[in-house]
Amino acid sequence: MTQYRLCLLGFGNVGKALARLLVSKNAELRELYGIEWRLTGVATRRLGWLSNADGFDVPALLAGNTIDANTSRSNDVREWLAQAQPDAVLETTSLNVETGEPAIDYLRAALQAGAHAITANKGTVVHGFDELSELAQAAGKRYLHEATVLDSAPVFSLFRETLPAVKLRGFSGVFNSTTNVIIEAIETGRTFEEGVRAAQELGVTETDPSNDVDGWDATVKVCALATVLMKAPLKPRDVRREGIRGLDAGTLRAARAEGRPFKLVARARLGANGSVSATVQPEQLAATDPLSSVRGTSLAAHFELDMMPGLTIMSHRPNLQSTAYGLLADFVNAVKK
Repeated sequence: MTQYRLCLLGFGNVGKALARLLVSKNAELRELYGIEWRLTGVATRRLGWLSNADGFDVPALLAGNTIDANTSRSNDVREWLAQAQPDAVLETTSLNVETGEPAIDYLRAALQAGAHAITANKGTVVHGFDELSELAQAAGKRYLHEATVLDSAPVFSLFRETLPAVKLRGFSGVFNSTTNVIIEAIETGRTFEEGVRAAQELGVTETDPSNDVDGWDATVKVCALATVLMKAPLKPRDVRREGIRGLDAGTLRAARAEGRPFKLVARARLGANGSVSATVQPEQLAATDPLSSVRGTSLAAHFELDMMPGLTIMSHRPNLQSTAYGLLADFVNAVKK
């Protein structure tokens, strides 16, 4: 049995879901993988950089009781890492579309401190994949990011571990739950604003849904997949992007009645010269398209490979626990013997 010290960098909805999942999976981690853990560090904008060498009481932490006699407070990420001494840092901070910072710096520091770097932040993949991968390899650690696209559905690990020597020619996907919910609300006669509120009530979007509605979330996910799976360092500025604000309600309802619904579809294709072209835009899909059946908060990706004409992965109604599970799975894969 090996005990691992964990640090949670970010303790919002996903971070709390991860803490609950670690507790609920405690017995399985012990029995199946010989893994014990204690949470020695938690950091958020509100709480600051907190560490506890003996391990936080996780139920108390979830209840809002963060400070006890053994809790120390640090001034920055490097001091925090030195005090918490983690074996793995699990990072869930906010996305910076343009630079991926400060999350990249946080993960850089974690790897330099000798910890595995595990993230749900797709900005770190888009803007820091090569650097963080090289740092991890040099340190004998892992930089893993399964929760960044399709929540916990195995996309990166699928290609990394089970599809050797395959060439990815292109992919398409419905990567954003919020736009699905809004479009479907309009199809049933509600307004755009009512669709936004429905998505917020489901917990799939922020108070300001601009990143979703304007296509930024899907754009960054396209860039993450292209960067890792196609070895093409695509950036958001390279993607032709159009959100869903301009969609006409009557057109959406007619399309649904035809059985050819609109979705916000992301696409990327490898060109003959090795370059990648990518788009994110509303599209009316044929009934035979593998993405046309994606409904509600579900997400999907369809891959075109040289070894097979199509491979589709769907994540049915993912939630916070799904995202948290992607982080948990990466942790287990990082440390298992």
